[in-house]
Amino acid sequence: MDPQNFDTLHNHLVMNVSWPSVYMFKFIAPAENRIFALIHDLFPDHAEFTDRHSAGGKYVSITVKEVMLSADEVIDRYRKASAIEGVRAL
Repeated sequence: MDPQNFDTLHNHLVMNVSWPSVYMFKFIAPAENRIFALIHDLFPDHAEFTDRHSAGGKYVSITVKEVMLSADEVIDRYRKASAIEGVRAL
């Protein structure tokens, strides 16, 4: 996600979501245990993870639900995930 998209998302979240709120993060990444572990490390143990592998098994979609306190927290988490090589935030 590029910086302009972060700003757009932030504005949308501030205007349309009451905080705190359960937020659903979505990522696409290569199906590598190392990458899944890096994404998992961005979230606390109580976050709810689900994953689904692509038909060919090359990629995995990862959905994470967590109670977030503000739009700033959501954007910070997306920035950290975007720094992981191969991870795309949706």
